[in-house]
Amino acid sequence: MSLDIEMMDAAFRALADPTRRRLLDRLRERDGQTLGELCERLEMARQSVTQHLDVLVDAGLVTVVRRGRQRLHYLNPMPIHEIERRWIAEFDRPRLQALSAIRSQAEEYAMTDAPASVPTYVYVTYIRASAEQVWRALTDADLTARYWGHANVSDWEPGSSWEHRRVDGSGTVDVVGRVLTAEPPTRLVITFEDRPDAATPREPSVVEFLVEPHQDIVRLTVTHENLPDREMLNGISQGWPAVLANLKSLLETGEVLPQAPWEMSSPHA
Repeated sequence: MSLDIEMMDAAFRALADPTRRRLLDRLRERDGQTLGELCERLEMARQSVTQHLDVLVDAGLVTVVRRGRQRLHYLNPMPIHEIERRWIAEFDRPRLQALSAIRSQAEEYAMTDAPASVPTYVYVTYIRASAEQVWRALTDADLTARYWGHANVSDWEPGSSWEHRRVDGSGTVDVVGRVLTAEPPTRLVITFEDRPDAATPREPSVVEFLVEPHQDIVRLTVTHENLPDREMLNGISQGWPAVLANLKSLLETGEVLPQAPWEMSSPHA
């Protein structure tokens, strides 16, 4: 059985329990909660909540990010994306698009007066490769050009700048930033300025790539923090999964996906 199928089976088993679905709903309402915060609205012992969270983490539906002494829990959309792609999108896409649009508009009206908050974005994927191979894919300009359509150019030393350059011959730079942390082959932290030429600059967001090897695979966690608004959150929520799917394909098969995944229209658009 392949790793992807095992992960999907684990996700279905995890989703079968109503308590675990409630925990996912709590994180959907507000991502990045501690165990104590998740326990507050559940009439359940702390140990039982921990056990349910462990199942969700093992299924890849929740990922834990350490911030100092805190353990923050985040939704990981990767298994849900795979379930949607395989079991939903191809069966009834037009009707689901219409229903999703109606529901989204209704929710938007209902939440007009709600305070705006932009959560941290966390995405986890598993790749059949070594940590060194993943690190090289993240930092080699030629490899990033293959799976991203842009060359990420830098010497990747802490304090150095980096550029996200188009590979269409124009030399246009769409994103710039600085390297905050570089610990080959396991951790890379960069700032991310997606409007380098904007008349009104804003504080850059921060991206962390965490590479955790385990036998023949690695767990790659991408954390995108300090997002300025929901427009950027929506953009990276579609962009990061597409880029990382292409990276995973390149490392596991030697080839990128047949079509650029970020050019696909979202079934919920």
